[in-house]
Amino acid sequence: MRTLASLLALALPATAQETSPLPVQRPAVAAPVDLPMWLESFRPRALAAGIEADTFDTALANAEMLPDVLRRDANQSEFTKTIWDYLDTAVSDLRIANGRAAVDRYADALAEIEAEHGVDRHVVAAIWGLESSYGAFRGNISTLSALATLAAGSPRAAFFEEQLIEALRLLQDGHTTRAAFRGSWAGASGHTQFMPTSFRDHAVDFTGDGRRDLWGDDPRDALASTAAYLKANGWTTGQPWGLEVTLPEGFDYRLTGERIEKTPADWAALGVATPGGAPLPEGPPASIRVPAGHEGAAFLTFPNFRVIETYNTADAYVIGVGHLADRLAGGPPIRSGWPRQDRALSYDERIELQLRLRDAGFDPLKIDAKIGPDTLDAIQRWQDAQGLVPDGYIDPDLLRRLREQTADADL
Repeated sequence: MRTLASLLALALPATAQETSPLPVQRPAVAAPVDLPMWLESFRPRALAAGIEADTFDTALANAEMLPDVLRRDANQSEFTKTIWDYLDTAVSDLRIANGRAAVDRYADALAEIEAEHGVDRHVVAAIWGLESSYGAFRGNISTLSALATLAAGSPRAAFFEEQLIEALRLLQDGHTTRAAFRGSWAGASGHTQFMPTSFRDHAVDFTGDGRRDLWGDDPRDALASTAAYLKANGWTTGQPWGLEVTLPEGFDYRLTGERIEKTPADWAALGVATPGGAPLPEGPPASIRVPAGHEGAAFLTFPNFRVIETYNTADAYVIGVGHLADRLAGGPPIRSGWPRQDRALSYDERIELQLRLRDAGFDPLKIDAKIGPDTLDAIQRWQDAQGLVPDGYIDPDLLRRLREQTADADL
């Protein structure tokens, strides 16, 4: 079960956006729900799931309907940052310095956690850094109110109802208190922003005090739980998440993307190298990702990349975790530049992009504003047909070209 840990970190209003000529159907914000009435109907289901009546009544006595939570749930895909803007914040000098201090402070615990679970301590610390700035900002929204609001009014009501039941069970079993049970709008909480089902399945008592405490000032249970989560989701000990690479002149960018895998030796034979000239590490088949196209950095990513992705599916988040972990361990900054003159496409523009790709004969299969593998494949095929570098990168210029090509289409 994913933590839903903060895809929210990518949220930022896009600036200087072009106006889309298309009428776009945006995600609807659910109408406010009569929360007391909904809780009355939910109560029998919670009790049938093993929640005691006293727990239910006490925990939810002051639950509030939070309209802003429903708005954010409906519009979480609305805005995005470019990857370089995201990394500027995620791997800032301050976050690196604070992270190195935190790693030093908890060196013994992190070493023990790494030995027990086999997960690189710097990756665990990097997730801690991105999720709560090493515990400094753990969220201040009532988890119970957020989950009740989402269970009552979100299109993903069944998911959030399960989370609410597990949150009540967590309180019932004494793992935390109502006062301490606060976090993000999506119901994630604690140092590393666990959802209640992730707590149920993966939280551990590292300190040996009989509690799995992810919320107190001592982060050790949370750090060990994060390592346990990653291990359960397939982390391979001793394998990197990925690394920055350079691509040779004339490289075939149709080979980029998560669907193409080759061994490091095979990539090396094609001219893929490390920026410093060191040999590529040995390992299993890996993919090359170019999140900013051929003008930005390239990364050789291993299966552990997909493990971090179970925490948060955004490539920028995974690269942020991986690169922050490298920096905490003393590694260098990303050496390649970025096309900083570009901006991210808005939600409307991403919908339009998919519609125009479909009309041009390069069907992305879904019209959902999500630039996943199918949309990237469609973009690469369209770019190749136009004689462009088929790197799958989207920017306003690519959308402009598509508009020109499909100007007469009935979208």
